[in-house]
Amino acid sequence: MGSGFSKMKKQARQFEGQMEQMRAAMQKVQAIGTAGGGLVSLTLNGAKEMIQIEIKPDCVDKNDVEGLQDLIKAAHADACSKLEQQSPMSNLL
Repeated sequence: MGSGFSKMKKQARQFEGQMEQMRAAMQKVQAIGTAGGGLVSLTLNGAKEMIQIEIKPDCVDKNDVEGLQDLIKAAHADACSKLEQQSPMSNLL
């Protein structure tokens, strides 16, 4: 019984190591999402942290703040979708 438990502990440690390597790799992955024909673009890393955002002056209208907010949300959704496609986990699903 002891050797079976030791084997399971070893496998668990290996799995934890693999998961940590995968997390580190995902931190290096980046995806750029765009909206409004490129009026808004943003870059996310694999942890979905925003690295950069670019807003073209053409879409800044103080009378249409909601439109700009919608473009930012759409660019974020686009980048998240691209990250999902790049994820090593997407191959397992």
